[in-house]
Amino acid sequence: MRQEFGHRRMRLALALGASVLFAVPGHADETPARFGLALPMSGSQALYGTDQVKAAALAVEDINKAGGINGRKLEMVTLDTQAEPQLGINAANRFVSVDKVPVFAVGWSAVVKAMAPTANRASVLQLSVGANSPQIAKLGDYVYTTFPLATVNLTALAKYSYETLGKRRAAVLYINNETGSESAKIYKDAFEKAGGEVVAYEAYDPKATDFTGMLLRVRAANPDIVHVHGLVADMPVVIAQMRQLGLQQRVTSYSAAQNPKLVQQLGKGAEGLIVTSLAPGASDNPNIAPFVERWTKELGHAQNGMESVEYLYDLPYIVAELYRWVDKQKLPATGENLRRALIEIKNFNLPLTGRLTVLDDHTVDKPVYLFTVKDGEFVPLAKLN
Repeated sequence: MRQEFGHRRMRLALALGASVLFAVPGHADETPARFGLALPMSGSQALYGTDQVKAAALAVEDINKAGGINGRKLEMVTLDTQAEPQLGINAANRFVSVDKVPVFAVGWSAVVKAMAPTANRASVLQLSVGANSPQIAKLGDYVYTTFPLATVNLTALAKYSYETLGKRRAAVLYINNETGSESAKIYKDAFEKAGGEVVAYEAYDPKATDFTGMLLRVRAANPDIVHVHGLVADMPVVIAQMRQLGLQQRVTSYSAAQNPKLVQQLGKGAEGLIVTSLAPGASDNPNIAPFVERWTKELGHAQNGMESVEYLYDLPYIVAELYRWVDKQKLPATGENLRRALIEIKNFNLPLTGRLTVLDDHTVDKPVYLFTVKDGEFVPLAKLN
């Protein structure tokens, strides 16, 4: 698979069977406005990555149907990272040297970090979407996030667990990689700051399949709530083994756990699960229900990770706005000028996730929504500002 990486580029027209992208005749600049997207389309995280690519492709299709960017078509070039940092580096080099895109987007914290040096060296704008490591805000002048970092949702979740749910003793279980270690610490610090006690703080190997030893230590610590911060492949196994060992405490997690397949796998073991979301639901934004209906009709299944799907759908709208700003200023579409556009525009009104403000410290701020599993379905629980 890795040897074939150089041949795994997938353009929008091939990805969704769309028509070939042609420039509008007679326009002063008929060159498509291009951007890159690097996500896992194979490997353990493909369940999420492929849906995210589909969401972005739908948005590109909609933007082009509405006239594109001042008559030009928006074109997306996608590369498969398998959520592996080395493949992310390969993708960054390809975007810069072969595809020559002035802006590219990427998900998964470890991959975002791996690609950042290439973006900075080449003065190409890198947008992080769907990754939440706090370190993303410190990766250099050309790296920005369009997605709130972990300090936003995990701090809110920890406070909610203590103040609203009345939980006083927490166990924190996390995957020992870029995704888990930093985020677990944020939750731990916030829970303790609220007044709670973290009675078990356990890391597990990303390739582990048997969590018995760790869970026996958790059972001995007797927490009244358990926070699990892992990936889609491991979290259902961790929670299932918890239940098998008699640990019936309520479980909290972040958006990666908002997955219908996780609920299907766990059955009754998923009841009461609380997950964070940094994107609104149907009751908060009237655009959500039609989008979900369209998705189900066109793709035939529920979204894997609704939050990330919403952010990926909105991503091309951000890119299109950057290109429009550059066109209006009569500037070439370079990474430096698109970065300047991002700083100057700052506020974006997006179809699904709503208002997005890019802050000077390379972060964004958004409300936090909580969902819980009730009778086998994710339902809204709370909105935290």
